[in-house]
Amino acid sequence: MGFHFDVLGRDPSGARLGRLLTPRGAVETPAFMPVGTAGTVKGLTQQQLEELGVQILLGNTYHLYLRPGHERIRSLGGLHRFMAWPRPILTDSGGYQVFSLAELRKTTDEGVLFRSHLDGSEHFLTPEKAVEIQLALGSDIALALDECMELPASRQATQQAAARTFAWARRCREHARQHGDPARQIQFGIVQGGAHADLRRESADQLVSLDFPGYAVGGLAVGEPHEVTCEMTAAATARLPGDRPRYLMGVGYPEDLPDYVMRGIDMMDCVLPTRNARNGMLFTSRGRINIKNAPHASDPGPVDPACACPVCSRYSRAYLRHLYQANEMLGAVLNTTHNLYFYLEVMRRMRAAIAQGDLADYAAHLRAALAAAPES
Repeated sequence: MGFHFDVLGRDPSGARLGRLLTPRGAVETPAFMPVGTAGTVKGLTQQQLEELGVQILLGNTYHLYLRPGHERIRSLGGLHRFMAWPRPILTDSGGYQVFSLAELRKTTDEGVLFRSHLDGSEHFLTPEKAVEIQLALGSDIALALDECMELPASRQATQQAAARTFAWARRCREHARQHGDPARQIQFGIVQGGAHADLRRESADQLVSLDFPGYAVGGLAVGEPHEVTCEMTAAATARLPGDRPRYLMGVGYPEDLPDYVMRGIDMMDCVLPTRNARNGMLFTSRGRINIKNAPHASDPGPVDPACACPVCSRYSRAYLRHLYQANEMLGAVLNTTHNLYFYLEVMRRMRAAIAQGDLADYAAHLRAALAAAPES
């Protein structure tokens, strides 16, 4: 079985209910992808991820390339076998990580020269190299190399980055066609254009001309207002083909996710549920709580009485606070379990709402329920 994307239903808001078929299983969309940067979602085993209902993971090309190395992973049977994960994997191109190391890189039209944050070794990442690394990893979905821009950025700089992103996308597409197997790995192009709607539309149109099997929207959720993220997302998705999956990179808080789905997004990823868990910040149906706070020390109740996750059904806030204060590893494991379950449950309820045609009502309910100010 190869790849196929079906839109199974539409909501009046513009949201899509879909199914992305891959050789390693189906992904029901809208879908949230936990971030497994270095071949692991920090704090959880692959079995736990499966039990939580994770359909697809995100792996990071930059980090896996530097350690343990893509050729080593290839020799060990690819990333799925290496990390013992049988379900689909999406790998990013490494572009965001490279460009976030501004003091260590030099960008030309040919590629990016950068120094490893691990040992200072020098590397040159080209569009072709990004494709080769992801072919070695054997991910199901690979992303074309793009040039990320910080926001705010000048229109000229943003336009230049978008133009380079398109040129690199063309090279990635050609290299994948020559050396890849579309029955085993598909490639997404990445829409750039900063906070300029016309540049977003232009970038999307250019990528569509390359006929990618799917499209990502990048360079957002980097500090701009939520309204801007939504506006730029809508500008991009309005120009993307309706029969291809759309992925918004690096978002976001639970209450914001329906807004992206209502603008035509099918897939999302974010480090918030896992990173916040390790810092003691937990998402609940009544807003965010900080398990470090003293009042939880004597609270025998669950993190969220409305949550059916294995943590809330067994452990108290008092115990979770104790684990955090004692710096016990189990605290991060349980916090991560709860937060990921919460995100996945939001996605499950969104899919049900789209099927019923009332996603806007669910979004309003979710936003109201999470409106409580987060604990400091």
